[in-house]
Amino acid sequence: MTVGELAGVLGLEVLTGDTNLDREVRSGYTSDLLSDVIANIGDDAVWITIQRHVNILGVAKLKDVPAIIIPRKLQLEEGFITKARQEDIAILRGSASAFELSGLIYNELKRG
Repeated sequence: MTVGELAGVLGLEVLTGDTNLDREVRSGYTSDLLSDVIANIGDDAVWITIQRHVNILGVAKLKDVPAIIIPRKLQLEEGFITKARQEDIAILRGSASAFELSGLIYNELKRG
């Protein structure tokens, strides 16, 4: 499944245009602790976090994360979204909690 397909199926808002919408997603990871993500996120994984500062973009770039998903319709600064586009990282946002998004993504990826 691609980032774009996942966003469509789950009704996620795409904040960064067409950035990485064609990248494959094979798993996901939910964490707000940057060191935990660096140590444990898998390949081709989307990252679910409530963090909304530029440091998460550095971690996503380091780990080649195709998309970051922000739960609960939390607000993001325009500068953050601009920087995400520059770094080629998709930013998606949903109304569900991180827990709910994790389950939904898990189920969609298992369905194939």
